[in-house]
Amino acid sequence: MSSILVTGANGQVGFELQRSLAPLGKVTAVTRAEMDLASEASILSALEEHKPSIIVNPAAYTAVDRAESEREQAMAVNAVAPGVLARWAAENGAYLVHYSTDYVFDGTKADAYVETDPVNPQSVYGESKWLGEEAVRSSGARHAILRTSWVYGHHGNNFLKTILRLAQERSSLNIVADQIGAPTSAALIADVTRGVVEFVSRSEAPDVSGTYHLSAQGNTSWHGYAVQIVREALAKNFNLALALDAVKPISTAEYPTPAKRPQNSRLNCAKLMDRFDLRLPGWQEGVNDVIERLSPAAN
Repeated sequence: MSSILVTGANGQVGFELQRSLAPLGKVTAVTRAEMDLASEASILSALEEHKPSIIVNPAAYTAVDRAESEREQAMAVNAVAPGVLARWAAENGAYLVHYSTDYVFDGTKADAYVETDPVNPQSVYGESKWLGEEAVRSSGARHAILRTSWVYGHHGNNFLKTILRLAQERSSLNIVADQIGAPTSAALIADVTRGVVEFVSRSEAPDVSGTYHLSAQGNTSWHGYAVQIVREALAKNFNLALALDAVKPISTAEYPTPAKRPQNSRLNCAKLMDRFDLRLPGWQEGVNDVIERLSPAAN
């Protein structure tokens, strides 16, 4: 049985990983209080205490807009810490699963991004995540970097839960309609991670270290995503103040933010599916599942 260390125990993905990885070995999930990714000493102390054979690192600085004014903190957690984890993994024969983001791209490509496309991050957050990837790649550790997008889940704070809350409070919503991507559930990310860990744990498994794209299939805009949330919530008998046609599309220019968002966040996941023999569901499936879990009937 493997000894698995999961960072970010209270985060959306960290929460789901504790479920998905439990059958594979002894899972220890650490919070920031137990492993502060802004402190190399704290990271190394936790690693030496637990001595994992597999490290899974969903913890990150994810406040995209705040990162523009908190560059040092974002870089410490997203750029430096992954390198510390990866170098320890290389020195101790551990395997590292690390997560990255569509924000490493500038979002100007006409179709879905593949892993070999040039990066061009447009924000401090995107730059910090790219530098974290590079630190992992250059460490010599066996690893999988999983780039994902538009993450949500029934645990934690995210776009889906914000829309559900606002739909119960407001009679209209204006949502950006010219940014395209694939809402990807934390549960799906965790389940795919389990598949990757199972694959690399086989004694005869080849070294498939590399970067992979992981998102739900299909794509939509933030507006289309919000419409799906409201439509499904109405079907699940949520008490909404909002009618479906009151979810109005707006442009990015009408909703300025400190950090620039990619217009196109679509990720081509063929490499991941082929390498690890995985199926990825359509984005609506995960959205509907989380809304079901949050529905009045389920609570």
